[in-house]
Amino acid sequence: MTAEAEARRTEEVPDVARGPGSIGAPRYLPLSEHGLIGDLRSAALVGTNGTIDWYCCGRFDAPSVFASILDAEKGGSFELAPDVPTRTKQFYFPDTNVLITRFFAEDGVGEIQDFMPIVDDSREADRHRLIRRVVCVRGSLPFHAYVSPRFGYGADPHTIRTEHGCPVFESASLALALTSSVAVENDGRDAWSLFKLHEGESAVFALDQVGGEVTPRRCAVAEAEELFEATVRYWRRWLSRSRYRGRWREMVHRSALTLKLLTYAPTGAIVAAPTTSLPEQIGGERNWDYRYAWIRDAAFCVYALLRLGFTDEAQAFMNFMTEHLYLSEPSAGPLQIMYGIDGRCELPERELPHLEGYRGSGPVRVGNDAVGQLQLDIYGALIDSVYLYDKWREPISSAHWDTVCDLVDWVCENWDRPDEGIWETRGGRKDFLYSRLMCWVAIERAMRMAQRRGLPADMVRWAGARDTIYRQIMRRGWSAERNAFVQHLDGNVLDASVLMMPLAKFISPTDPKWLSTLDALGEELVSDSLVYRYDPQASPDGLRGEEGTFSICSFWYVEALSRAGRLEDAQLAFEKMLTYANHLGLYAEEIGRTGEQRGNFPQAFTHLGLISAAFNLDRALG
Repeated sequence: MTAEAEARRTEEVPDVARGPGSIGAPRYLPLSEHGLIGDLRSAALVGTNGTIDWYCCGRFDAPSVFASILDAEKGGSFELAPDVPTRTKQFYFPDTNVLITRFFAEDGVGEIQDFMPIVDDSREADRHRLIRRVVCVRGSLPFHAYVSPRFGYGADPHTIRTEHGCPVFESASLALALTSSVAVENDGRDAWSLFKLHEGESAVFALDQVGGEVTPRRCAVAEAEELFEATVRYWRRWLSRSRYRGRWREMVHRSALTLKLLTYAPTGAIVAAPTTSLPEQIGGERNWDYRYAWIRDAAFCVYALLRLGFTDEAQAFMNFMTEHLYLSEPSAGPLQIMYGIDGRCELPERELPHLEGYRGSGPVRVGNDAVGQLQLDIYGALIDSVYLYDKWREPISSAHWDTVCDLVDWVCENWDRPDEGIWETRGGRKDFLYSRLMCWVAIERAMRMAQRRGLPADMVRWAGARDTIYRQIMRRGWSAERNAFVQHLDGNVLDASVLMMPLAKFISPTDPKWLSTLDALGEELVSDSLVYRYDPQASPDGLRGEEGTFSICSFWYVEALSRAGRLEDAQLAFEKMLTYANHLGLYAEEIGRTGEQRGNFPQAFTHLGLISAAFNLDRALG
């Protein structure tokens, strides 16, 4: 059997579970069959079957406690569901990140309310409490809970001890206490509970990180109700600050709530996604760790959040970046493309061969070697966010302006270097058009700030570099053969990243050269409104296999169409793109050939693209 046929077989025939309470069920739910909860420090994925199959306690980038999404046998999970056949539906409690999973059975209806309280008290914040409240809303139902943590990405052994009547799962580096309003048994490694609820009755499970001053504390039904109401109030109060009143309010607000969930409150960092190694192709090797703060992603987040009126989050991220701008040895430039959520620079990549990967799609990777890549576009993304912050929030400080000047001076010296580009290809450095474009943005936005506020700047030098970049892109980034702007200088390969040219105000959205580029992209890279980044066969990226359409590119395409005045096409493409969201309005990084979510999930890049496209399409439609 060929590798291609084997991959196709793997996609078409799901594995069958062998774990407790899961007889006959798929070992791996589709990625789209998940919702996200979190406490602005870490996050968990909850499947429509009631199982938490991804959770890193305390921090987004901590070793996993539950990772059955990456290995159904060894990863660990928290199952909670009725012990009878059911149909399920899942939704968010309106205007919140409290997740409700409903189970419809012959003898009753039950639901699980999953949430992580957000508290101001620092000691209680260190508890990182995860609450699962089960309610029987009609009839009566038997339930089972099965808690099987696997610490350290499934590699660290643990035992169970009892403290204050609660089982405490204890490994060398982490201890978690399970409290419950119903009886719980354990075998020294896993814990479980079998119970029955009648209409109006409820049960509560809480998982707390314990150690030091934080000791196990029972979570009674009444306390769970109070925490539920407090969590609902928090999210609704936060969302009420939104200024968006457009046509797609529900989807925009869900995207905003998702971006907030991806924020690490202690530093203001925004992670690209809360997961690692969810594959871009089943059976492929394009599996990466996204639990870090990418300058590019987070800078676009600042734009989206400022547009909606969430200025505190924008300020927190600007503070994060100000503290962590410079490398100690800036051989690849003064900025890294990403940082740890605490600002650390070292993110060594390693594989975890003991985990099979989602549906057998190894390798599972933690850390990210792309941290050492040269990606010149990040300077434009960052300085554009500084420009917008200065314009819409408050004037930047003199110290921040000095930093901007240093960065722009570096860009003026280095903009013409080949680099790895926005897509972090591993096929060698090239003269990517997008990198040149964003270097132009870096200089142009800094010049705007200097002119508007009368700030000191080497305007003659900056203008010279800006104009040279412009002329090079127009001369060598344009392919007469393709009648389009292309991926890299003097080439003829199309790339969706050029969709940013009118969005960055480099070229008029109605310029004939741009309109012919838009047509070329539509013919070659667009499929039913979905946009491929590029063709790996025409432009090898150093990796095996194919990839799906890239969702942020699809939203860039909508925005480019709307700016070009093609409003009917833009609105249709946008509405089609909305149908590819999951049942909760969440998107992964990519969309596969049959509409399935692919890659890390959910992804900040995609949701900020949705916000920007909706905002600009609303404005164009009037």
